[in-house]
Amino acid sequence: MLLKIYPENPNPKDIRQVVDVLKSGGIIVYPTDTVYGLGCDITNAKAVEKIARYKNVKVEKSNFSFICSDLGHLADFSKPVSNQVFKLLKRYLPGPFTFILNANSNVPKYFKGKKKTVGVRIPANPIITDVVRELGNPIMSTSIHDDDEIIEYSTDPELIHEKFMDIADLVIDGGYGDNVPSTIIDCTSEFPILVRQGKGVFED
Repeated sequence: MLLKIYPENPNPKDIRQVVDVLKSGGIIVYPTDTVYGLGCDITNAKAVEKIARYKNVKVEKSNFSFICSDLGHLADFSKPVSNQVFKLLKRYLPGPFTFILNANSNVPKYFKGKKKTVGVRIPANPIITDVVRELGNPIMSTSIHDDDEIIEYSTDPELIHEKFMDIADLVIDGGYGDNVPSTIIDCTSEFPILVRQGKGVFED
């Protein structure tokens, strides 16, 4: 199913429809402030495993990140951070950044394996943050890649729908996506480390 939602003013009825799909164990494709993402409710192990199989990775060894709705939500899944890191999060979120933090016990065990970290995002896109807020849990996120060697990420929602209709129960059409992923910052040691330069401009 392809569902049009306008980012300027997401319709609460449409948001609830997306949440119903997630609560029933469904998988969605959704817009962020960078590339389109593929995801599910992090508490649904079967849906998480289905995406991992599709991406041909083991869940515990994957680099899936969590989409949160706000800083309070983010703190539910990470260990307490230093004042320096908190200021960074407050400065750059919502925005096109993924922050790697030390995970706490609220992160489902199947994500952890030997890892003790979690990647978290709060995109500056009201569609997906409204969905997460209504759901009450973060959603797992992995970027949608294109088979084209030149264009790495798919940007057209209708083409995305055609390509992902076999795995996704619902594709949100939130307009054309970007083709530059988020900037990744590792905040698990004393000083923040730039892991990947993406759309977000990071100035420590």
